[in-house]
Amino acid sequence: MFALGKVGRFARSAFFAVSFSAASVQAAPLTVTHWGDGMYGVPFAVAMEKGYFKDEGVNVTGFITSEGGGTTVRNAMASEIPYGEVALPAAISAVKQGVDLTIVHGGVQSLADLVWVELKNGTITNIQQMKGKTIGYSSPKSTTDTVVTIALDRAGLTGQVQRKPVGSSSGMLTSLQQGAVDVAYMTEPSYSAKKDQLRIAFRSMDIVPNETQTVGIVRTDYLKAHPEVIRGIIKARRKAVQYMAAHREESAQILAKQYKMEPAVAASAINNVLDADPKYWSEGSFDRKSMEEVLKGLILVKAIPDGPFDWSKIVDESLLPADLQTKK
Repeated sequence: MFALGKVGRFARSAFFAVSFSAASVQAAPLTVTHWGDGMYGVPFAVAMEKGYFKDEGVNVTGFITSEGGGTTVRNAMASEIPYGEVALPAAISAVKQGVDLTIVHGGVQSLADLVWVELKNGTITNIQQMKGKTIGYSSPKSTTDTVVTIALDRAGLTGQVQRKPVGSSSGMLTSLQQGAVDVAYMTEPSYSAKKDQLRIAFRSMDIVPNETQTVGIVRTDYLKAHPEVIRGIIKARRKAVQYMAAHREESAQILAKQYKMEPAVAASAINNVLDADPKYWSEGSFDRKSMEEVLKGLILVKAIPDGPFDWSKIVDESLLPADLQTKK
């Protein structure tokens, strides 16, 4: 009896230790680029509010963010759950620098949220009028850097427009007001919040209609050790994207709460991107053609050398639900 009781106590202790260990692995913040001032994080806000992460066994405690680019990748790789939704250009650049990461799902797959603006009294109505002027993007090797480079190349204006990094949307607005740039990027929901002060010079989708902005990445060693955590994040995010498509008003209320913004601004932002592109947020599947557009941009900005790029070495679709995987 004594021996059995001792074994029983040992088993229970081992069970609780394993349970505690699993819980401690899962209870952590996630990294999301431009959380709080970009549309990339809306599915995560909805998933958090609706309890979808907990439903999938992942205890998300909040979100870590940055102004984009390589900083977000570094934040993700150093986190307790080394996962993040980051700019695809930053992920590719990190791989080229030797960071051992894996891309596990598609994120934002169009530029519906990204417009190029000037102050209200401006007169620019298309990209051709940018010759000899200055345009502001967020940070080197970011999505906005890549997009503006592709746009200027397609417009035949490479080398004829000065390009300047201006940081976050607040930094962008200051640069415009001080005359440091003539036109600068603006993303939702910032545009909906500040549209009374600005006018749209041109839209990204008019020039680059198909481009992946963000993807989900994870440090490769963690993916091998904890695939169930990453699978749970992907499923929870997918549920949120589906909910947003069916419940725009409720999703806007959640966005307003999580981002601490006016409900009318949140509603305007969600409606603007979904009206422009109903598939703006991927449920997790990859758009290979739009990912190739990013590669072209990175080559143009000399972030990576020209030549073939083997996606199979860094993209793993096995964590996606079967219906989202590429049909072989």
